[in-house]
Amino acid sequence: MSNLPKTMKALVAYSQTDYRLEKEYPTPECGPDDIIIKTEGCGICAGDLKCRHGAPMFWGDAIQPAYVKPPFIPGHEFLGTIVEKGENVTEYEIGDRITADQIVPCGTCRFCKSGRYWMCQTHNIFGFQNTNNGGMAEYVRYSKTCVISRVPKEMKLEDALLIEPYGCSKHAVDRAKITNEDVVVISGAGTLGLGMVTYARMKNPKKLISLDLMDNRLAKAKEFGADITLNPDKEDVIQAVMDLTEGYGCDIYIEATGAPSSVVQGLQMIRKLGTFVEFSVFSQETKVDWSIIGDRKELDIYGSHLSPYAYPFVIENIQNGNLKTGGVVSRTFPIEEWEQAFEYATGKYGDYKVAIVF
Repeated sequence: MSNLPKTMKALVAYSQTDYRLEKEYPTPECGPDDIIIKTEGCGICAGDLKCRHGAPMFWGDAIQPAYVKPPFIPGHEFLGTIVEKGENVTEYEIGDRITADQIVPCGTCRFCKSGRYWMCQTHNIFGFQNTNNGGMAEYVRYSKTCVISRVPKEMKLEDALLIEPYGCSKHAVDRAKITNEDVVVISGAGTLGLGMVTYARMKNPKKLISLDLMDNRLAKAKEFGADITLNPDKEDVIQAVMDLTEGYGCDIYIEATGAPSSVVQGLQMIRKLGTFVEFSVFSQETKVDWSIIGDRKELDIYGSHLSPYAYPFVIENIQNGNLKTGGVVSRTFPIEEWEQAFEYATGKYGDYKVAIVF
């Protein structure tokens, strides 16, 4: 018999135009293999914003089917404390502080069976399906196949809220295979770009360059370990990188803005035989001259998706200070103020990461 309340506060998406704060939404039930956490906080991701604004990649269009299954509770950047567990759960105890990868793998597809769970064919991510409700609620259910990580009880909530985005940042940087001889350009200095900068700093590249249109973000990138910061609105960044590299171009370019112009810019400033890592989610089509990739430069192009096997490293290195976090979670809101939280999460007021806290 559950000791939890029968209902909870939750933000619920009923359609792309109908998001509602429900004050008596059913609390998730705990099956024999499940864990129920009391949510501490949930970051708001660019994906959450794009979903709320009706992006076709979530709601479908003439080309792609709908990914979301309403009614659902948004949020995949969350953590909490175990308040209930099923009879088959032996690895965790009531009171443990935990988080989980944003994807809930099926465990049976070819990708899951080969250890590449982050590319699970079913591809259910917290916060987009009603079978996989997310963290913008007082309680969340973790099912048997969730990839769970322990969070130290002494870790500040503002730091713990960065585990998911910094995990994604780590995976993107790992895809680049940075050495200490590389000139690395990271385009974008939002939360994810800053996570990439602070992690790439640990790789000790020859030069670490951060690009962004906002000077306050560039200042934060410098604080987090960038050697050089450049603003494409204020200078010719392609020429600047060419000047820094004797006319060859950067060795590695990581795209973390989601702006088509950043892709074009990267293909122009990268050297022959360079490595281009694409991380972003785009809201519009990107057009480039693909002959740059093959005939002209013979580039290595890597995609980067989610944060496989990254959480334990990120948790340890946020705690020991190797990964810088100061000021990234810049504002928090109670769930009652979710509309304001979503507005601030756009970055229009200079915020990096905005979160809902309980």
